[in-house]
Amino acid sequence: MSERSQPILSVRGLCKNFGALAVAQSINLDLEAGARVGLIGPNGAGKTTFVNLLTGMISADEGEVLLDGESIAKLAPEARVRRGLARTYQINTLLVENTVRDNVAIAIAERERYAWRMLRFGRHWGVCLEEAQARLEEMDIGRVGDRTVRHLPYGEQRLLEIAIALALKPRVLLLDEPGAGVPSHEAHVIHEALDRLPRDIAILIIEHDMDLVFRFAHEIVVMVQGRVLVRDVPSAISANPEVRSVYLGRSKV
Repeated sequence: MSERSQPILSVRGLCKNFGALAVAQSINLDLEAGARVGLIGPNGAGKTTFVNLLTGMISADEGEVLLDGESIAKLAPEARVRRGLARTYQINTLLVENTVRDNVAIAIAERERYAWRMLRFGRHWGVCLEEAQARLEEMDIGRVGDRTVRHLPYGEQRLLEIAIALALKPRVLLLDEPGAGVPSHEAHVIHEALDRLPRDIAILIIEHDMDLVFRFAHEIVVMVQGRVLVRDVPSAISANPEVRSVYLGRSKV
């Protein structure tokens, strides 16, 4: 086996308790640049809590989070974003009364620390809009840039969330159930969009849709009761009897 490169994201001994409930138990995890890793586990396994710990939405009791070798454990969520750690959410947080393009442009303005509300009709806002359109084109939704978000099919709303995350120029992207709530007849747009994501970004995807995870991920991490049970390639995860007993069940994935 070839020697692994230096991880872009490194987690060491991450622990979190809510009272007597341990939701993260000494989690260790590395992501290399360009990694495609799935994170799966039964409900209550601690997957979203783990992402919240990585992004600083909640603070860890113990452990370290390193981005490109430097600690981000004490940084606020917005500072972690500026350092290159972005995420999407299981329940979308879009500005539904704004246009699709404006949603992305606002994220770009915040990335550049522009006071976008004051610059909406200025030169900087125009630059933000131009870049926003490019991000939408990358997600194959450039044609809907002028539409109000609430009028988009839900699958395209999920693509918009990914476009916003990409506009933040992440080195690590955490996708929290990008397929959640997407009707089956729209699921293909999520699959196709994930295939188009930049190859240099490390991606950790949390997802209950096993077809999506096993199609996208090169490696899969299984969490159970706040700890990492196993990490392996998809074929080994599918065949692992312990994984099947605690999560996948007897059906073939």
